[in-house]
Amino acid sequence: MRKYFSAQLIASALAGFFLSSAHGQPIKIGVLNDQSGVFAEYQGIGSVVAAQMAVEDYGGKAAGKPVEVVSADHQNKPDIGIAIARRWYENEGVDAIFDLPNSAIALAVADMTAQKNKVFVGSGAGTALLTGEKCTPNTVHWTYDTYAYGRGLAKAVVAQGGKKWFFLTADYAFGHDLEKRAADGVRESGGEVLGSVRHPLGTADYASFLLQAQASGADIIGIANAGDDTITSMKQAAEFGLTQNQRLVGLILGINGLPALGLNLAHGAQIMNPFYWDLNDGTRAFAKRFAERHPRHNYPNDMQAGVYASVLHYLKAVDKVGGAGDGKAVVAAMKAMPTDDALFGKGYIRPNGRKIHPLYLLEVKRPEESKSKWDLLKVVATVPGEQAFRPESEGNCPLAAR
Repeated sequence: MRKYFSAQLIASALAGFFLSSAHGQPIKIGVLNDQSGVFAEYQGIGSVVAAQMAVEDYGGKAAGKPVEVVSADHQNKPDIGIAIARRWYENEGVDAIFDLPNSAIALAVADMTAQKNKVFVGSGAGTALLTGEKCTPNTVHWTYDTYAYGRGLAKAVVAQGGKKWFFLTADYAFGHDLEKRAADGVRESGGEVLGSVRHPLGTADYASFLLQAQASGADIIGIANAGDDTITSMKQAAEFGLTQNQRLVGLILGINGLPALGLNLAHGAQIMNPFYWDLNDGTRAFAKRFAERHPRHNYPNDMQAGVYASVLHYLKAVDKVGGAGDGKAVVAAMKAMPTDDALFGKGYIRPNGRKIHPLYLLEVKRPEESKSKWDLLKVVATVPGEQAFRPESEGNCPLAAR
């Protein structure tokens, strides 16, 4: 009898210890992105700052537990990104991974996240495959995708007379997908694609690629890359004289690259974006707080704003579910609740994981129109989210509403 009670007491004590330890474990959010390469200015430390601000604005706790933010640099290398995600999930108690620019890494991490029943929310990731054939019940795609940016902007440019296109494309999953979406938009609008050339990520010298573009006879050179690659290729295109007879369209030309590119070169360029810091009082207030905390006092772009808004919505879902342990349940709660925040306004998440919100057609200001370093864009038109993003029935996602 004594042995029985001793064993029972030990078992009870151990159960209490483990319960207490589990109760004390924080909810961990991991921001995984490029912090040293071509996307560092576009996500990087800015996305980490955005996640920290969201946690603080939410009150620092969810489901009664403290919330921590960790971060790492995937260096745009799939093996490194996958290894970090695996370590976070298996050894370091990370419950959700956010941001993840570089679509090849994002697709691999999304698959791993489903296997581990965690949560992946892509803000910097671009490929529309995340809500198409590669969708999972553990993934939410928040800010943008290649369909909305590539197809939407291409259709707008063709409508303005830019009929003949040639693409300068980053040679990896994101670039291929972006080119395809834009090319589809060109053809759907009655335009013509004359060809394309592909370059490695982080290319320094675009001379040979630009000569092919120049010789193509195209009216429009579609720049299907991102980050520093966009800025470098567009600068060199201007130096080669392409802008004298051909128009450059940066399909992912974000606000962070415009100061380096210069309004003299970029003015008149149009971009699609779901966020701009000067849209309303809420976006302006966030931008001011963000710039005060950013190491270089940068203003936020759409992907960094997406990290902020998606972390807030994730924490609401964790509270609703009562914990972060079941990733599939948390994502289901995220989909069940309408989204509402100061940066993107009201929206919702489709069954396939696609976050729906309006997109804006923005135009780069002329130098004389700009009053400050970040006063760069003006709104030309608003595109409702249901029109901007791919119809759910066309993505081949098995989770999609029928």
